[in-house]
Amino acid sequence: MVATASRKSVTKHRDNRDLMSTQSVRWDKKMSNNCASALLVYTMMQIFFVLSFIETKGMSIAPYFGLVLLVAIIIPFCRKYEKRWENFAGNGLTSQSLAARFRKDQITLWILALGLPFVFIAIIKAIGAIF
Repeated sequence: MVATASRKSVTKHRDNRDLMSTQSVRWDKKMSNNCASALLVYTMMQIFFVLSFIETKGMSIAPYFGLVLLVAIIIPFCRKYEKRWENFAGNGLTSQSLAARFRKDQITLWILALGLPFVFIAIIKAIGAIF
């Protein structure tokens, strides 16, 4: 009898915990993690792809300053997304609405993180073709 009551209370506790975990998604935390990951991927792509195109012969430090500039350009955009999702926490939107907005912002963030290095390479090639 004690075992049965114990199993029921454990099951009830797990059900309550599962219900709470599905209702309280930390969208701001998820976006912050996405921003950090996207920034890391963006920086690695800048290092491995863009630097190979802008390196000059000799000991020029200009390509490395360019790399720092390109990384510094994306940081305010990532911060904007994080701030936006911190503000959504108290808006009272439905979880479906938040999920849709999150997915849209997540896709936009990753398209920028994965696409901008190739845009910079195209710009560098175009400038190189002109001069």
